[in-house]
Amino acid sequence: MERPTKRRRVSDDLSKASKPIIDPRNSVQDLESISGDDEIVPPPVNISRIKKKTISPRTELATPITPLPVTETPTPTPPSNPETFATLSLPPWLLTSLRHLSITHPTPIQHATIPPILSGSSLIASSPTGSGKTLAFALPILTKWSLDPSGIYGLILTPTRELALQIYEQISAIGSPQNLRVCLITGGADMRQQAIELARSPHIVIATPGRLADHVMNSGEETIRGLRRTKFLVLDEADRLLAPAKKGSMLPDLETCLTALPASGERQTLLFTATVTPELRAMAGKPQPLAKNQHAKPPLQLVEIDSGPNNLAIPATLNQTYQLVNVVHKEKYLHVLLGTPANESKSTIIFCNRTTTATLVEYLLRLLGHRVTALHSGLQHMARVSNLARFRAGAARVLVATDVAARGLDIPDVALVINYDLPRNPDDYIHRVGRTARAGRRGTSISLVGQRDVELVKAIEARVGRAMLEYDEGEKVSVEGRVVRDALNVVGDKKREALLAIEEGRDVEGRRGRKMVSRRNQK
Repeated sequence: MERPTKRRRVSDDLSKASKPIIDPRNSVQDLESISGDDEIVPPPVNISRIKKKTISPRTELATPITPLPVTETPTPTPPSNPETFATLSLPPWLLTSLRHLSITHPTPIQHATIPPILSGSSLIASSPTGSGKTLAFALPILTKWSLDPSGIYGLILTPTRELALQIYEQISAIGSPQNLRVCLITGGADMRQQAIELARSPHIVIATPGRLADHVMNSGEETIRGLRRTKFLVLDEADRLLAPAKKGSMLPDLETCLTALPASGERQTLLFTATVTPELRAMAGKPQPLAKNQHAKPPLQLVEIDSGPNNLAIPATLNQTYQLVNVVHKEKYLHVLLGTPANESKSTIIFCNRTTTATLVEYLLRLLGHRVTALHSGLQHMARVSNLARFRAGAARVLVATDVAARGLDIPDVALVINYDLPRNPDDYIHRVGRTARAGRRGTSISLVGQRDVELVKAIEARVGRAMLEYDEGEKVSVEGRVVRDALNVVGDKKREALLAIEEGRDVEGRRGRKMVSRRNQK
């Protein structure tokens, strides 16, 4: 007899469960004055199955989460397409460039931030992933640059090479009619050539903090002189760049970069993020230091745009689900989920917490016949660029990644995100699932949940304000049944092959001599 279809909430009645799934044994004051992330290690939870519970359709919300108090009045969400860019005081050449790129209407974050930036304000801006934050800071910078096209007019700092490259491509395309010179400064490229380009004072510099800090310390005054007249500083993914000074923090490199810039009172500072952290919220409203021979500038303005209903941190079009797994059989569940009727043709990103896990999953999925590539810090720079290009072009259907791919990357066709490992920080979860359901499109996320992940799931549900639902494709598809029937033996055999290939130093295509980059070269 087929069991009836039921929906389950992952955080309900956790301790009342009794039956195991498979195997119970394996279950701005000046930014210079601002100083990763705390890991939440959940205690073991002694459960073997999460109790089934029938709930109403997927629009049910968890108990609303009380936001942190702020002194600023939240910016009301403007209509989705209230007007065209022509009403935002952008120059004709920029309007023409946008029209050629089929960009005609400002998004809410663009509508809310472009006018104050053009009027000279510094600000902290927050909106959900996929809402157009890049153009929100790029368009006003290019507008003001076109009136005074000299020197390094703007510096844009971002936490990852891939996001820096994406911003570089977007700004280069928009500014090409005016011969805009854009310089990309990231790790993995020749420092000498980068120093030459910096010394020529390009109009816009887009950089990762680690590599730009290397130039500030080692490339000489002639190279960085142009930075001392910068009119704009942009911190994209500001919550990551300003994360507390612990393991993986970018603050030391960021502070080094700031020593080469004008004082905060002599430039506009723009911080953009999808998640407003306590550190960012504390900066809003504080007066900026006095600039030499100038009046004090107004404090950083806080602009918050939440385009989803009830101010959710994730898109309303995201179908947020979970799949209970036994950790010993995790790879088997992943293989089955990628091959179900609903998912077999979807462009998919799989997130892992460690590069070693991502490497194993990539090797295994390739041996199982999936069109897969990878993106993580263990790969050489050119391999990362090439792999991302393959995924964007559809040559690879599956991208196995760490959180390097979680922030800012805009790949419109991604329909499915799988959290192979749950992130320790709920904000990282928001950025991961934000790779799908972008710009009003629909998308699905599936989190593989083991017995020790329950507290993490509770924290994530509290942060996003919405409960996860059990993954279900209907009565005709039983994920557990397919794991037992189709995946136990074949995935186990292929996993042993993958482990052997990694141990012997062979790449995913079987060639020997694969090299992983060292940590000190990942800036």
